[in-house]
Amino acid sequence: MRWWKVLGLASVVGVAATGVVIARAERRRRAYTPEEIRSRLRDRHAEAASPAAGDQPQP
Repeated sequence: MRWWKVLGLASVVGVAATGVVIARAERRRRAYTPEEIRSRLRDRHAEAASPAAGDQPQP
C-alpha cells in the first residue's frame, strides 16, 4: 500500500472521529431543558456572588 493511501485513510478516520465527538457533545448539550439551564446558571451566579468562607472583607 502506498503511503498516500495510508495518509488518506487516516484523514478519513480522523474526520469521522471528530464528527462523532461533536455529535455526542451536541446531544449532551441539547438534553437539558431551558428550566434546568436557568437553574444551573442561577446557582452558579449565586455561588460566584457570595463571598468564600475564608475571604476577609476589604475595608
